[in-house]
Amino acid sequence: MTHILAIDQGTTSSRAILFDAKLRIVAQAQEEFPQHFPHSGWVEHDPMDLWSTTAATARAAVERAGVRSDAIKAIGITNQRETVVLWDRKTGKPLHNAIVWQDRRTAELCAQLRDAGHEDMIRTRTGLLLDPYFSGTKLKWLLDHLKLHDRARAGELAFGTVDSWLIWNLTGGRVHATDATNAARTLLYNIAENRWDDDICALLDIPMSLLPEVKDCADDFGMTRPDLFGREIPILGVAGDQQAATVGQACFESGMMKSTYGTGCFALLNTGADLVPSQNRLLSTIAYRLDGKTTYALEGSIFIAGAVVQWLRDGLGLIRHAPESQPLAEQADAAQGVIMVPAFTGLGAPYWRPDCRGAIFGLTRNSGPAEFARAALESVGYQTRDLWEAMRADWPDAGDGVLRVDGGMAASDWSMQFLADILGAPVDRPEVTETTALGAAYLAGLRAGLYPQPQEFARSWALERRFDPQMDDKTRATKYARWQKAVKATIEAA
Repeated sequence: MTHILAIDQGTTSSRAILFDAKLRIVAQAQEEFPQHFPHSGWVEHDPMDLWSTTAATARAAVERAGVRSDAIKAIGITNQRETVVLWDRKTGKPLHNAIVWQDRRTAELCAQLRDAGHEDMIRTRTGLLLDPYFSGTKLKWLLDHLKLHDRARAGELAFGTVDSWLIWNLTGGRVHATDATNAARTLLYNIAENRWDDDICALLDIPMSLLPEVKDCADDFGMTRPDLFGREIPILGVAGDQQAATVGQACFESGMMKSTYGTGCFALLNTGADLVPSQNRLLSTIAYRLDGKTTYALEGSIFIAGAVVQWLRDGLGLIRHAPESQPLAEQADAAQGVIMVPAFTGLGAPYWRPDCRGAIFGLTRNSGPAEFARAALESVGYQTRDLWEAMRADWPDAGDGVLRVDGGMAASDWSMQFLADILGAPVDRPEVTETTALGAAYLAGLRAGLYPQPQEFARSWALERRFDPQMDDKTRATKYARWQKAVKATIEAA
């Protein structure tokens, strides 16, 4: 048994990648699924779409590799975080669509809790802010909206983030579990004491019986149903997508930082054994937990990164395929200086303004598709700079000042060069950019004894290209000041 199957369940698609004993990709499969937007600011998925596409791509990857299931030693799972699924323990059927991490329907509830003075307690215990981004208020909305409190208290229902939903289905309902990184994103988990928090659950009227067991990232999460792959396969690794990417980028040393560019952008700075309270509205969170030892991180979350390119394609029809955004941006008149603030679902860190909406500044009569494309790509760099500044203020000893990048947008040389320019720091792109799936595979393989310990794994990390800053300091400062002015105007207009 020399292969690891990594399941990567994302916001717009499910993927499965089969890795060999040397962590090389052997085969992969991917399938998109529908997004549902029942009201402005609401985002939902059908939980059965998440499960069916996961099962289909997992089987397809194995078939494409041409290997037998007895060649697969273990399965690792990584997933979109904060998304909430509520289901019936007896039937295994979901009781409502999954409420996605991008969903803003609980903004008013979060504001009420803040006004009542609960944010400091919640932040101290969970490392998170009172924002509709996180799972806890989404779960409360489901229980209230569907009037399910009695059934929940009777132990008839189960709650989970997407990893728990997949584990439940993969094991035929035998295991209701999550890992520490996903638990840390729920607003219900005390990250200092590594336990579900009774007081917060009571505040939100969430019965503890709903909650899954919390395990290490490399742990025993049960065996798959034999009918899925022809035999039972152990699930031995689980981590939320950004934590899995942190592992895949081998950011095991305190001070190392990575940024992943998918639908959103998520930057994590490893702070080691230190749980660092942010003074700049970042999140304190769990980077990973191995052998019962917790490693913490500071995280900055940007809601719209790759999604801005999807908007150029699907919303405006300016491009047919995402890679076309780069050559279009290269045609832009840089002198126009168009600024786009892509607050389509609010502003994330370090602003945390769910009420904001997108805005474009600096339009002229000559502004066209190329200028829109350039502004869209530049917005990702500007938002990363916001996180970079906040992280270095919270953690002055933040490593060597190098940012490791991955995710779909990291493939764009133009975007990564602008990122290095606006940061004024080197940006390193690894040879293996599928770092999220790689991290999930590594965790499972580590538990299975197939892959080496973290420090040895870190030595295998390989640089594909370094982007060094080429922009002069004056231009960098001028451009960033214009971005900050645009964000201020966007907030004032909310």
